[in-house]
Amino acid sequence: QVQLVESGGGLVETGGSLRLSCVTSGRSFIMYPMGWFRRAPGKEREFVAAISWIGSRTIYVDSVKERFTISRDRAQNTLYLQMNNLKPEDTAVYYCAAGTKYQGAATRYINAYNTWGQGTQVTVSS
Repeated sequence: QVQLVESGGGLVETGGSLRLSCVTSGRSFIMYPMGWFRRAPGKEREFVAAISWIGSRTIYVDSVKERFTISRDRAQNTLYLQMNNLKPEDTAVYYCAAGTKYQGAATRYINAYNTWGQGTQVTVSS
């Protein structure tokens, strides 16, 4: 069974940090781009960050630039999201996703991903 399993979420104060991890199992996604998305209460799922299949290029939504860093360990089949200087508006369920395009570039388009984790809750208190 193909699975993406996120961990690392939790409750943190404004200005704090968290590191999310996404471990893949059942198959390898090392040849595919991967991304992080989030859904805040009452809102649609939105793009946060993405990384190319080889990890050489990353893209971010403007609201997290200079605060979040996406990375991947292809040997460990693990995706990360380092989140610093967290703000209350970062509160959401965070999802990792694997892209559909073999050796694909990083992409912000949700339809370019077809395998999703179950999500991990991040709550930032003010």
